[in-house]
Amino acid sequence: MTPSDRRYAETHEWVKIEDGIAVVGISDYAQEALGDITFIELPETNHTVAQEEECGVVESVKAASDILAPLDGNIVEVNETLDDTPELVNEDAYGDGWIFKMADFSREQFEELMDAAEYESTHDDDA
Repeated sequence: MTPSDRRYAETHEWVKIEDGIAVVGISDYAQEALGDITFIELPETNHTVAQEEECGVVESVKAASDILAPLDGNIVEVNETLDDTPELVNEDAYGDGWIFKMADFSREQFEELMDAAEYESTHDDDA
């Protein structure tokens, strides 16, 4: 089930707003498609990114996939736990497997991202 408390990019990143900070991860659908995640290249903190800019990489037994910024904003924190346990993204993509947090992000872009139902409908044919 895709959580309805966040928004989704076509490139499978999710964004949830918590206390004015945008928390970003990849969807359960994306982690399943990638398979067992073996490494995550985290973005730099205190770094401003533009929407759809590459800001990290997820590597799995199947492939490597770029992480794209779902919004314009400043990366203020990364999930350093993923350095040692990247499989957290497989185990809890919508919780402990978050990848980075952003401040000073575009709320307008956030509103333009897909809601859970729209996101699910983009890959219903793949099931």
